[in-house]
Amino acid sequence: MYKLLLLLRKICIINIKEKIIAHRGESFDAPENTLKAINLAWDRGVLAVEIDIRLTKDNEILIIHDKNTFRTSHKYLNVKRSTLKGLKAINIGYKKDSQWTNQQIPTLKEVLETVPQNGKLIIEIKSNYKILNKLHEELSRTKLLDSQIEIIAFNIKTLAKAKLLLPQFKMLYLLNLDYYWFWWFHRINKTEIIKKVKESKLDGVNVWAGKILNKEFISDFKKENLLVYVWTVDSPQKAQVLIKDGAAGIATNRAHWMTQQLNNLISINNY
Repeated sequence: MYKLLLLLRKICIINIKEKIIAHRGESFDAPENTLKAINLAWDRGVLAVEIDIRLTKDNEILIIHDKNTFRTSHKYLNVKRSTLKGLKAINIGYKKDSQWTNQQIPTLKEVLETVPQNGKLIIEIKSNYKILNKLHEELSRTKLLDSQIEIIAFNIKTLAKAKLLLPQFKMLYLLNLDYYWFWWFHRINKTEIIKKVKESKLDGVNVWAGKILNKEFISDFKKENLLVYVWTVDSPQKAQVLIKDGAAGIATNRAHWMTQQLNNLISINNY
């Protein structure tokens, strides 16, 4: 009986580890979307990393969340109006801590080369559909398995076009739900969302961890064989509930720490 309990605990721990996604890398400890943050996640044994991509003026794909560089650097450059060379010259990350000076914005190619054999890269498209041809080109060159890459986006039209161009990859529709305070002024129509996702031949949704997201919400999507990922959860107690409710992925700024905390919460009665 004791051996059985140990086996069940081991299974639970592995199951949790597979659900945790490093949001922009280990972004609590290192500057978001940098090679330092991404490699720190891999080095700590995190199995999935989420990044943001944007297209530059000279048709290169860089890993950056915002439309410009101001929040993460000392200088303002608009990504789509700037060249790779100009953007690479910017020192990002020093605002995080002085130890992170001289960090560059990485390219998608550079990040793809970091993914370990058991790793998965989740790519959020921040640019419009014009990035898709370049994205197709970059992904066609990688030696990663199809299962090691997933794509997400808030713009469902861009995502639907991406699915037509790159059908081999899982794709999830990003949803704000009640991220903004005025959410109660309108009703979230789950049926309509599910319809849009299925019509676009997507694989699921990636939703904000707010009040609207509950066991019933997740269950309704799972009944349609759709995945439900959640962003961004830094509370172990909240993550534990979401995993119990059926969430397939949890994005967090503290992926390694979150995994450790959830492992500490594991008990046979809870799982």
